Amino acid sequence: MLRPNPLLLATEAGYEEWMKLRNRRWAFHNFHKVCRYGFSMRSPDILVLDTDLIPEIEHHEIVQDLTNHYGFSALVVVRNQSILYEAYSDDFSRNKLHTIMSISKTMMHLLIGKCIDQALIDPAKIIQEYLPEIGSGYADATVQEVLDMDVINDYTEDYADPSSTALLQNTSMGWRLPAAGEIEANTREFLVDIHSNNTSNTDKVVQYKSANTDVLGWIVERTTKKALREHYLDIVEASGFEHLLYMSTDRLGVPNSSGGVCLTALDLARYGLIFTKHMCGVHGERIGSSALLEATRQCSGTHYPDPDSHIYYCNQLITNGRWVGHGGWGGQFFLVHPESKTVVVYFSVLENDGASDDRHRRSVIEMADTITTIS
Repeated sequence: MLRPNPLLLATEAGYEEWMKLRNRRWAFHNFHKVCRYGFSMRSPDILVLDTDLIPEIEHHEIVQDLTNHYGFSALVVVRNQSILYEAYSDDFSRNKLHTIMSISKTMMHLLIGKCIDQALIDPAKIIQEYLPEIGSGYADATVQEVLDMDVINDYTEDYADPSSTALLQNTSMGWRLPAAGEIEANTREFLVDIHSNNTSNTDKVVQYKSANTDVLGWIVERTTKKALREHYLDIVEASGFEHLLYMSTDRLGVPNSSGGVCLTALDLARYGLIFTKHMCGVHGERIGSSALLEATRQCSGTHYPDPDSHIYYCNQLITNGRWVGHGGWGGQFFLVHPESKTVVVYFSVLENDGASDDRHRRSVIEMADTITTIS
């Protein structure tokens, strides 16, 4: 007798069991145990962080509000190589992995930046020049447009809508079982099947599509002639992680670049320090592009709708010109202020139908931005 794995089974409501409210917090804290396929990596050398706590951070009202939020899992602040603040919920700890969801996209900023610096990728070229087999959803879009979430196609990303393409993509990512009679497409088969009549985004409001990052990862692999997994190993070794990086993949082993990474909060902060060190790793190795990072902070192209129109999406990062960062579906946020060499990591698990809350996200950004000014 056989039965489908209940954690991965999508019900009539359109959500997997792991995503439902009764399981979501456990799943975000144990996502490396949920996914069907994946790999883990360790750094050979650990970046040692000392402790130099700043009491003002702990006593700040907005920090107290967000560390007492029902969804709170972790908040860490690192500057240079010192921990300025560290707090965890009762059911989480400094040694536990947490899914970072779309914060994973920031790693594509590093990979694409290095390829641009090496003249392997030209952001002005259209996707079809690198991926002749790609479908109409991306064929005529430029690499820059895909980097900036500046593409119109039939891929939708609304987690409150069970029929959203982003949720249907979970099958190819190994996060959901195929429906009865459905063939399990791999990630790149899924990407080829995205369509568009016209990819041009005329109003320049962010068209957030996680599939964009997976397209970019395919281009990185194609142009470098190096497995995407090996590129992630470069990032792991450059970051000096203490614990594992776990990456979920499709059934062929292709990394889920758009949201597959799980890390501890401190290891995510270690990774963030790359952005404060001219995009170099712990051994001095170049792991991204300083030029692309600075171009990102000067970006004034694709922006979020009001009241967030002062925030831009550029080169797989969000920025207000002062800091760079990214959010993760369900309540995570990662922010880096390069000048003060400060990294702020916040993990939480939202418990509403769409696992999204704009007010919560704005509060976390305000908190992280404020922390970078405290000395």
